[in-house]
Amino acid sequence: MKNVLVIGSTGQIGSELTRELRRRYGNDGIVAGYIKGAEPRGELKEGGPSAEADVTNPEMIAEVVRKHKIDTIYNLAALLSVVAEKKPQLAWKIGIDGLWNILEVARENKCAVFTPSSIGSFGLNTPHTKTPQDTVQRPGTIYGISKVTTELLSDYYFKKYGVDTRSVRFPGLISYVTPPGGGTTDYAVDIYYSAVRGEKFVCPIRKGTLMDMMYMPDGLHAAIALMEADPSRLVHRNGFNIASMSFDPEEIFQTIRRYKPGFEMAYAVDPLKQSIADSWPDSLDDSCAREEWDWQPRYDLDTMTADMLKHLEEKLK
Repeated sequence: MKNVLVIGSTGQIGSELTRELRRRYGNDGIVAGYIKGAEPRGELKEGGPSAEADVTNPEMIAEVVRKHKIDTIYNLAALLSVVAEKKPQLAWKIGIDGLWNILEVARENKCAVFTPSSIGSFGLNTPHTKTPQDTVQRPGTIYGISKVTTELLSDYYFKKYGVDTRSVRFPGLISYVTPPGGGTTDYAVDIYYSAVRGEKFVCPIRKGTLMDMMYMPDGLHAAIALMEADPSRLVHRNGFNIASMSFDPEEIFQTIRRYKPGFEMAYAVDPLKQSIADSWPDSLDDSCAREEWDWQPRYDLDTMTADMLKHLEEKLK
């Protein structure tokens, strides 16, 4: 990777990925792509080049790619799960029509493309424990349907046109840098904010509901490591399972209480979020990622909790 365009650079993952890519590769070659009304600010704007890059406008994307001599595109444009259920047509327009535009630009300009999938690409009929890499994928949400389509369409462009497409199935990503944006797993971010503020947390997910989660630094590491991986080792390309930790609300609550003994939590289950969570895996088998590109997470629930609380206490002073 020499010149990289991060589409969705001001979003929950994109802002941190842009900063990490600049830290690793230098500022000048990492372009922060944004949509009108969501322009980069502060460090993100001042730290390197930026350009309007709306996935629904292929001519705009092509112009940015040519101007900045882009060789790799991180396409993070998508609506998160809960938001997508409320706006299904927009979710498809951005997630799939937008992806088609990106893949066409990449084909014409010989770019590699990373477009993340998600644990949302699975469904109720998928094995929920140690979900295999290759298994049944019949999601019941527009978010999940779009993620399965993302995997298939990206594979198609690799097999038919030779576009270097790669992706991981992100679990719930937990970060102290950017606030939650409408995801089913966002309770696992909100709970830390409540703990640091000394507030009682009201959990929208039922006790006992296991979901795969990951600390953002591990998620960023996965996205970059896969794009750096030797292509000759990759049997799978789009939709690698990656895993770090799996827990239910009670486990994260009790872990936080080891650091914040007075912290309290109650339950008020959100039916939409709960129905989505019930359709997702409890845990993933990520052996293919470990074998094909040496994936290895660095954080577990306890080390993540200590780091989250430390940084949020500094942030919220």
